[in-house]
Amino acid sequence: MNINYTTEELAFRTEVRAFLAEQLPVDIAAKVKLGKHLSKQDHQRWQKILAAKGWYAPGWPVELGGTDWGPVEKHIFDEEGAAFGAPRLVPFGVNMVAPVIIKFGTQQQKDFYLPRILSGEDWWCQGYSEPGAGSDLASLKTRAVRDGDHYVVSGQKTWTTLGQHANMIFCLVRTDPQAQQQRGISFMLIDMQSPGISVRPIITLDGDHEVNEVFFDNVRVPVGNLVGEENKGWTCAKYLLTHERTGLAGIGASKAALSKLKHIASKELCDGKPMIEDPLFRAQVAELEMQLCSIEISTLRICAAAAQGGVPGTESSILKVKGTEIRQAITHLLRKVVGPHALPHLEEELELDYQGELLHADYSPALAGHYFNMRKLSIFGGSNEIQKNIVSKMILEL
Repeated sequence: MNINYTTEELAFRTEVRAFLAEQLPVDIAAKVKLGKHLSKQDHQRWQKILAAKGWYAPGWPVELGGTDWGPVEKHIFDEEGAAFGAPRLVPFGVNMVAPVIIKFGTQQQKDFYLPRILSGEDWWCQGYSEPGAGSDLASLKTRAVRDGDHYVVSGQKTWTTLGQHANMIFCLVRTDPQAQQQRGISFMLIDMQSPGISVRPIITLDGDHEVNEVFFDNVRVPVGNLVGEENKGWTCAKYLLTHERTGLAGIGASKAALSKLKHIASKELCDGKPMIEDPLFRAQVAELEMQLCSIEISTLRICAAAAQGGVPGTESSILKVKGTEIRQAITHLLRKVVGPHALPHLEEELELDYQGELLHADYSPALAGHYFNMRKLSIFGGSNEIQKNIVSKMILEL
């Protein structure tokens, strides 16, 4: 494969940079770069800008509102977006449930839901994990019992990211309690405004309300909201998780964070010298950068294969493991560089219009919170231990 960008791809990168420089709202970029809270309105405003450009759903077929980008163009867009401070797209609608609907959904489901995802009318969340079914997702207990032209859903989902904003949730539910493991599971689309649904916040270590518990108490869901065949939802789940895990590598976000790390380390002092001049610390940064370059080349290699019609399989597990470890390692070094400035923050400091004195002008005073929040990366999307099992079974045993 050729890992160098072609003339056309370099021209595309120039176009992306010009678009971001002109269209990315300055206040949203400031929030991203300083680690501030992004509101639902911030995400929706950026989504509308991308949708107006026709760049919101690059992974979709062109006839459904997508782009003609290949995997390399998507990689370039993600990398440049992270460098400019563009928010990462909330993936649950456009990058997760939409591909499932496109591949497995009925024409009626495509006609109804896809335009609403593009317009931002629907905000989706994911109903996979349960208190007793996280990495062992096949052991989920949420039940869906057929009752005429509806299913009656009862159970609980947890770690539901941004569920407090959502009006729709896609869920894995058990429709055949006698079936073993992955069998007997179905994939459903559920209106969060349905009677019997309640959402309870989970406040994380960094003090943020990012995740939730969602309870289903005899919730009636139309049979038409079943995606694919009854009891065969695991096929949809695997397809979705492949998309999710590949995205978790976060190459663009890691490159932006590494650049910030180098900038801060060139100013913070250790024994009267910038931290970046400390031999041990400099070696740690260099090793991390080499790992990041390696995973970027692996990503480009997978992109090249996908451009020839391939589909990421076990490779997505490799990217997920190494990508999340790198992102965690960067926050570890950042916390090491800033020392006491990484102490916990005042909640009001996370608002952009905060007028008090900040601990440091170059980074968020919430760095400790970000450090703790990044610990989750090796757990969600399938824990890294599970991904290593997948790799060992599917590749090393061949």
